[in-house]
Amino acid sequence: MMSASRLSKSIQNAKVALLFYFLNLVLQFFSRKIFLDYLGSEVLGLNTTAQNLLGFLNLAELGIGSAVAYNLYKPIYENNKQAINDIVSIQGWLYRRVACVVIAGSCILMCFFPWIFAKAHVPLWYTYATFIALLIGALLSYFVNYKLIVLSADQKEYKITYCTQGVKIAKVLLQILAIMTLPNGYVYWIALEVIMAVVSSVILNRTLKKVYPWLCPVIENGKKLELAYPSIIRKTKQIFFHKIGSFVLYQTSPLVIYAYASLTLVAIYGNYMLIVTAVTSLMNALLKGLNAGVGNLVAEGNKKKIKSVFWQLTTLKMWLASVVCFAFYMLGHPFIKLWVGEEYLMSQSAFLVLLVITFIQLSRTNDIFINAYGLFQDVWAPVAEASLNLGFSILLGSHYGLTGILCGVLLSLLTIICIWKPYFLYWKGFKESAWEYVLLYLKKILLLLLVFVVVVRICFHFMDLPADTYLQWLAYAICTVLLYSGVSLGIFYLFDVSLRSAVKRFYQIFVAKFVRSEK
Repeated sequence: MMSASRLSKSIQNAKVALLFYFLNLVLQFFSRKIFLDYLGSEVLGLNTTAQNLLGFLNLAELGIGSAVAYNLYKPIYENNKQAINDIVSIQGWLYRRVACVVIAGSCILMCFFPWIFAKAHVPLWYTYATFIALLIGALLSYFVNYKLIVLSADQKEYKITYCTQGVKIAKVLLQILAIMTLPNGYVYWIALEVIMAVVSSVILNRTLKKVYPWLCPVIENGKKLELAYPSIIRKTKQIFFHKIGSFVLYQTSPLVIYAYASLTLVAIYGNYMLIVTAVTSLMNALLKGLNAGVGNLVAEGNKKKIKSVFWQLTTLKMWLASVVCFAFYMLGHPFIKLWVGEEYLMSQSAFLVLLVITFIQLSRTNDIFINAYGLFQDVWAPVAEASLNLGFSILLGSHYGLTGILCGVLLSLLTIICIWKPYFLYWKGFKESAWEYVLLYLKKILLLLLVFVVVVRICFHFMDLPADTYLQWLAYAICTVLLYSGVSLGIFYLFDVSLRSAVKRFYQIFVAKFVRSEK
C-alpha cells in the first residue's frame, strides 16, 4: 500500500478526527432535537435552506482550493518553501476577489428574501440574521483561513480538526444552553455562530504560525505570481464545473423540496440527511488523511503501487459503506421515532432511494485518484451531472414528491459517478482498459448484496427490535451491526485479495506502532 510513514501519519490523523467527529455527532443530534422542541420545524427548515442558499454563492470559489492543493503536493514533497509561499499568495489574491463576488451576490440575493420565504411562517428578520451570520463564517475562510490548505496538503489535517471541531463542540453546547434557558434563544444562537467563527479563525492561524513560521504569503504579489503558475488558473477553470455538479448534488435538494412542499418536509429530509452526513463525516475522518498520501504516491509515479492502493482503498470504502447502509436500513426509522417522533418519518420508498445514494457517495474512490492526477478536463461531466440531477429531480418531484426528487439525484450519480468517473480514471490516469474495473466492481457488489440479504433475513427472523428506549435500540444496534460486520468482513477476506492486502498492511502498521511504544 502506501509507505509505512505516510500510512502511520494517516492513522494518527484519523484517530484524532474520529474522536472529535464522534463528540460533535452526538451533540448535533441532541442539538437538532432541542431545535425542534424549542423553535419548531419551520425555523429548522429555514436554517437548512439558508445554508443551501449560501452554498450557491460559494460556487464563486470556483475550485481554487482544490487547484491549489494539487499544485502544493510537489513543493511540499520537495520542501520548496518559496514555491509554497508563492502558491498560497496566489490563492489569497484569488480568494479576495471571490469574497467580493460573494458579498455582492449576497446583497442581491437578500433583496429577494421576502419572495423566496413568502410561505415560511417565521419572522423575516430571522431569515436575514441567519444568512448574514453564516455569510460571515464563509467570508472568514476567504480572508483569513485560506492558508490552511498547506496543512491539508501536508497530511496535517488533524491539527485543523483539533481547532475547528473543538471550537464547534463549545459552540453547540453554548447554543443549546442559550435556546433552552434564555428568552429569544435563537438570537443568541445566531450571535454565537458569528463569535465562535471568529474564535476558530484566530486559533487556526496561531496554530498555522507555529507549524510553518516561514509561511508568509504576500497577497499583493498574487497577480504577478499567477503568470509563473499557469496550471492553477487552468485547473481552477476546470474544477469550477465540477463544483457545480457537487453543488447541485448536495445543496439543491432541500430547495427543490421547499419549492414543492414546505419547510417542514425540508426539516424531515434534513433529519435523515443529518444521519447520513454524520456517518459520512466519520468515514471521511477515518480515511481523509489518505487523500494527501495518494497525491504524494501519484507524484512518485509507481503505477503498480498506485493501482494496488486504488483497489485496496476502493474495497475498504465499499465494505465500510455497506456496514453503514446496513445499519441505516435496520436502525434508521426506529432511531428517528425515538429521536424526534413518528411524525418525522420519511416514506419507505424515499428511504430506500436515499440508502442507495448513501452507498454510492460513501464508496466513491475514483475522485481521490482523479484529483491526485489533476484530471479535471472532463468539464462536460459535472454539467451533465447537474443537468440530470436538477432536471429529473424537478420532473419526477412534481409527480412523486420526495421519492421523485431523490430518484433524480440517483440517476445522475449512476450515470456520472458509477459509469463515467471510473472509465475516465482508467483511460487518462492508469491508461488502461476499464473492463478490469467493471468486473472487479461487480464482483464486490454481488458479494455485498449476498451478505446484506442473508444478514437482514437473519435479523428479521431471529432478532426483534425493541425500540422503546435508547438503551434497547443501542443493544439491538450493536448486535446487528457486529453480526453484519463480522460476516461481510469474513466473506470479503476469503474472496477478495484487495481487502486481504489492506487488512494485512494495516495490521503490520499497528503492530509496528505497538512494538515501538512497548520499547
